[in-house]
Amino acid sequence: MSFKSALISPSELQESLEQSTDIILLDCTIDKVGQSIKDAKFEVIPNSQFFDIEGKLSDPGSKLPHTLVAAAIFEQEMQNLGVNHNSTVVLYDRWGVYSSPRAWWMFKVMGFEQVFILNGGVPAWKKSKFPLVDHYTTPLKPGNFKAHFQENRYADKEYILTHYRNPEVNIFDARSKGRFIGLVPEPRKGLNGGHIPHSKNLPFEELFDGIVYKPLDELKQQFDHFNSTGAEYVFSCGSGITASILAFACHLTGHENIRVYDGSWSEWGREELNLPIEK
Repeated sequence: MSFKSALISPSELQESLEQSTDIILLDCTIDKVGQSIKDAKFEVIPNSQFFDIEGKLSDPGSKLPHTLVAAAIFEQEMQNLGVNHNSTVVLYDRWGVYSSPRAWWMFKVMGFEQVFILNGGVPAWKKSKFPLVDHYTTPLKPGNFKAHFQENRYADKEYILTHYRNPEVNIFDARSKGRFIGLVPEPRKGLNGGHIPHSKNLPFEELFDGIVYKPLDELKQQFDHFNSTGAEYVFSCGSGITASILAFACHLTGHENIRVYDGSWSEWGREELNLPIEK
C-alpha cells in the first residue's frame, strides 16, 4: 500500500482504509508552546494509536525538550504499536498539521520510508464528515519494525558548528521573525535571542493555508525565494518540532538531502554554551 505523495488528503486516506488493513494510523499530537489541547474534545480517527512524542519517544536523559530517543528504544516502541517492516504508516495530529511532521522525520531518521502525513489532521478529517471516535485501539500483536539510524538526516550542535559557514549547507529557522532577530523573548528560560549565523528565516506558519499545507507550487516558491545554492538543507526552530514542518515541505518540493537540528534553539541559544549568534 502506498500513496502518490507523502502528503495525503482525507479522501485518499478514507479510500485506502476501505481497501487495505495494512495501514497503521498514529496520532502524534502534542501541546503547543503556551497552548494546550487537553481541554478540547478528544476525537481521533478510528483504529488509531498514540505516537508519544513527549513521553516514550523523548530521551529521558536529555535536558532538552523531546530529544530523539536511541534507535533501539524507537524500534521497541514501534514494535509495541504493531508496526512491521512493510507497514504503511499514516501520521496526523489534532491541531491540523503541527507535530505530525516531527514524527515523520523520526521515522525517516530511523530508516523507515513508507510514512505519510494526513494534510489537515483531525480537523480536515472531520470537515470531510468522516468518522471519529473517543478512544485509541490496541494492536493485535507486536510488529517486526527494525530501526536503522540515518546519520545523514540528523544534525546536532557539533554538525552545525562545523557546517554553518558552508555555502553548500542551507540552514533554515522556522521560528517567528521577532525571535529570529532577537526582538521577541524566547518562551523558554535561559536562552539568548537571535539565530545561527548565516541561517535563513522561514516562519513555519507561512507554509500553511489555515490547517493545511499550501499547494506544492507555492511551497516551492517559499524555498526558491532564498535563492539557495547548496545541496543540503538543515532545519532548526525552538525545539525541533516546527523545524520538521519545514523539513517535510522541503521534501515535498523534491529535496532529499535534508536534516533536522534536534536540539535547535533550546540548545544553541543556551546562555552557558556561548555559541555563535547573530541578531
